[in-house]
Amino acid sequence: MTLPTITIVTPTYNSERYLEATIQSVLQQNYPALEYIIIDGASSDGTGDIIRRYESHLSYWSSESDNGMYDALQKGFARSTGQIMAWLNSDDMYPSWTLRTVANIFADLPTVDWITSIRPLIWNSDGLAVDAMALQGYSKSGFLRGEHLPHHKGFILEVIQQESTFWRRSLWDSVGATLNTALRYAGDFELWARFYQHSDLVGVRTPLGGFRQHGDQLSQQAPDAYYQEALTALQQHDGKHPSAWYHWKRHTLAPFFRQQLRRLGTTLGICYLTRIAVYNQDNHKWQIRVISI
Repeated sequence: MTLPTITIVTPTYNSERYLEATIQSVLQQNYPALEYIIIDGASSDGTGDIIRRYESHLSYWSSESDNGMYDALQKGFARSTGQIMAWLNSDDMYPSWTLRTVANIFADLPTVDWITSIRPLIWNSDGLAVDAMALQGYSKSGFLRGEHLPHHKGFILEVIQQESTFWRRSLWDSVGATLNTALRYAGDFELWARFYQHSDLVGVRTPLGGFRQHGDQLSQQAPDAYYQEALTALQQHDGKHPSAWYHWKRHTLAPFFRQQLRRLGTTLGICYLTRIAVYNQDNHKWQIRVISI
């Protein structure tokens, strides 16, 4: 199999405490078709020194003032050529198998445009994996009904983990090859909303990435601001905040309908169908399984 080029962009600013572990988690994949780009926002700590130690392994890096994380990411993606794309923030990490797993999934499933793990990892501040969430999956209908708004207490509970999400360049091009750089917090959520206008998200039961919890992230420092930006993005793409009735219906009735009356539950909007990429041990290929959530 000819491996697709995978672009990873890391935006960073004053990240000397965690950046080296992030870089190592990418480079230690030993993925031969890697395009790794780091965009630094003119850091005043030792970030630049760390990047220079690894610059021979980078496709491109720069250090200059920018207008925030999404502006830095846009600069990086504008330099990219990879067939598969993603970003990894400067304090997060990949497990060792991520890029080859992602490459194999996209190779085996040519109609799939974007994927994310439904077993996303959580790293602690020391870089140890301390949790692997078990999520059901994703659907466009659920997304537009606000299922994945941050801190929304719905049936699935969690947001789409950016660190575990990968997409084809063709999908990126279809949404204008751009992030909304006017946003400060929820640019990832706004991008997912645009992706969903073109293609369904496919879940993967293999952990693909992890979010490091240490309290200094923008989304952790300003959860209400993130929520408001995400809700605005959802509404701009024909989504809405779920009502109390919808929340009760999904939380209370969906487990029963999913197990006993799946088709009826889907027709009534109590359940959703989701696509999951699963590995077939017999033919050593990834395939799609449709389940109800």
